[in-house]
Amino acid sequence: MRILIADDETTITATLEDDLRDAGHEVVTVRDGESALTALKQSRFDVLLSDIAMPKLKGDELLVRAKAHDPSLIVVLMTGFGTIESAVNAMKAGAADYILKPFRNESVVSTVSRFAEVKALREENLELRHKLEEVAPPQGLVGIGPAMAEVRRMIEACSRTDASVLITGETGCGKEVVARAVHSGSARATGPFVAISCGAMAPTLLESELFGHEKGAFTDAKDRKIGRFERAHLGTVFLDDIDDMPLETQVKLLRVLQEREVERVGSSKSIKVDIRVVSATKVDLRDLVKSGKFRQDLYFRINVVNLRLPALRERREDIAPLAKHFARIHGDGRVYSFEPGALEILRERLWPGNVRELEHAVERAIALAGPDGVMRSDILVDEAGASSSAQTNNGVIDLDAILANTERTFIVDALRASEGRRTEAASRLSMSRKALWARCRRLGIDVDDT
Repeated sequence: MRILIADDETTITATLEDDLRDAGHEVVTVRDGESALTALKQSRFDVLLSDIAMPKLKGDELLVRAKAHDPSLIVVLMTGFGTIESAVNAMKAGAADYILKPFRNESVVSTVSRFAEVKALREENLELRHKLEEVAPPQGLVGIGPAMAEVRRMIEACSRTDASVLITGETGCGKEVVARAVHSGSARATGPFVAISCGAMAPTLLESELFGHEKGAFTDAKDRKIGRFERAHLGTVFLDDIDDMPLETQVKLLRVLQEREVERVGSSKSIKVDIRVVSATKVDLRDLVKSGKFRQDLYFRINVVNLRLPALRERREDIAPLAKHFARIHGDGRVYSFEPGALEILRERLWPGNVRELEHAVERAIALAGPDGVMRSDILVDEAGASSSAQTNNGVIDLDAILANTERTFIVDALRASEGRRTEAASRLSMSRKALWARCRRLGIDVDDT
């Protein structure tokens, strides 16, 4: 293991270096915090042993900046002026241990060796996870086409860094699924994944959820509340619909990203957090920046890596695999097949609600399906999703024709499934026999021919 010692007391480091090397470790020693940070950026280390009281950059600040650079780095702080409060703060900021001077070198060597073994096991588990995902991709990331291949490539690239990620795409594309994949493939995989929808709650409630609050901070604050950022320490925070975040909350979020610390509502005390932020938006944030509804500095902070998710209509080759995937999820252990006509309906639809809408359509189809699997008549979709092969007039989609064709298809399929029995067909379509007869006449459907 490669160990970096940052301490300006040469009497301590000289003998500690020798003992660590005797234990089989590679050791580099620097005399101040800035030199330690430079060394970490120039080379990879497994463990950082750092004094707190150092010139240029103190150990507690070095801890925060070192963990931001490499979340997998094991940091052990050393000090001759320890208190319980300082030890607790160090552990909250991401330190693996806190050692009081003077100490016996044997105990430090033992501590470092133990943490080195833990790190080696984590890296081995992470490597095994990556190998498994090559055979079976992360849950929910279903797709066989080039669009999803590019998404997987971007996820893998994001997972190798600790940079902030902005996921863009229409509603229902699966942004949270991708955010979880970024987290599970990263060095933070063993830490928590904490998600919150910024548009799902009032601004005051959102701040309390994100940053937490102290008892008595406002009328209903009867107890202290730990916020999402604190809960996500050493893990990932997923901010969905960040475009809905109020400007006043954006200011506080920017401080969290810059300083890596939060203040609970009703408190002036800063709490260090080691987190990665993955955000998602359904709109172009650049337009909101231009209109003054989103802070430009925050936009640059969260958009270090941009990961765009394609709409479902852009990857039609994935519709059938997704449908079968959702059928397995909602089939309660039963394997459902799709007749070609059912898959044809799914492939032709525009899917304005994207993957989420497709999942709901398959779930409904499974509820209606009989012993022969999912039939064409089991596919019930909202009329808002017009077929991609819709009739056009000079390039303009004829919505009336689309709706008429869709309605005609459902009625004909219901009549065929009922072998021409209008009462049964009307029941299948949830309408009266009289209404069915009137629609057949309007749409030119000859019941005897069905």
